[in-house]
Amino acid sequence: MTRVKRIDHVAIVVDDLDQALAFWRDRLGLELGHMEEVHDQEAVVALLPAGDSEVELVKPTSDNSGVARFLNKRGPGIHHICFEIEDIEATLADLRKRGLRLINEQPMIGTGGKRIAFIHPESTGGVLVELYELSGQEADIRFERARDLADQVVASGQEFAAGVMAFVRALRDEGAWQRRNAPGNDGDHPNRN
Repeated sequence: MTRVKRIDHVAIVVDDLDQALAFWRDRLGLELGHMEEVHDQEAVVALLPAGDSEVELVKPTSDNSGVARFLNKRGPGIHHICFEIEDIEATLADLRKRGLRLINEQPMIGTGGKRIAFIHPESTGGVLVELYELSGQEADIRFERARDLADQVVASGQEFAAGVMAFVRALRDEGAWQRRNAPGNDGDHPNRN
């Protein structure tokens, strides 16, 4: 039989993570506990602890993911509720035996390295339900995903900085060209380049 330990999180799909954080973190006062990109789900998630549970903000990173389809169809809002359970394989077997429609027949690795599976809303009265079990690899997986996200931010920053420097060089070169070719510049003035 399924044994639910607690509500782990409520997931909210957003189209703008910064705007969502402006409410949940900056106005409501929840602290940003962790942010990571979950490649399998094509999403970036921000986790904000609230007591023994969390608010999980989910932003799709592609137009083809299930989260993106949900966002396009329903707009921003509550996506799913997640329950911590003890034995995910036994729970999935029990739910299949009871005739519930599962999205995931086998557990997969989700946010923070948890072993997760989803129950289809058709079997739950319209609510997408996520089940999770700790895998023992959470710390390593969270660190790896956070490092990957940080590397992407650094790379984006380096690309931005390179673009700014190219722009500044172009302005400098254009200014030097204009000074050299200004009317009345015979090229012999000691203060001109």
